[in-house]
Amino acid sequence: MHHEQTKQSLERSRRRRLIAAIIAAALIVLCWFAYTAISQNLREQGAASIRTAILDASMQCCAIEGSYPISLKHLEAEYGLTINHEDYIVTYEAYAANIAPSVTVVPR
Repeated sequence: MHHEQTKQSLERSRRRRLIAAIIAAALIVLCWFAYTAISQNLREQGAASIRTAILDASMQCCAIEGSYPISLKHLEAEYGLTINHEDYIVTYEAYAANIAPSVTVVPR
């Protein structure tokens, strides 16, 4: 038995395909925005963790050596601190041997 499609059923079928395509596009855009937001949040959390690690290592250095380190390179060489300089910009400013350094970490 053969069923002939009417104009009305063809129009309904086109409308359903159009609605499915719009929903799929909306889901793709929504997923992209969610990925971007999560990625940015993770980068900011990573920057905060790096800053905390630098400050902890500088306090450990002060406790062991009696003064805060003059440079970030000293912490990396002597205290095992590892920083991904490709993903983060780190500013380390030491003012004096008895004053904690100022540390700023910004994701690239």
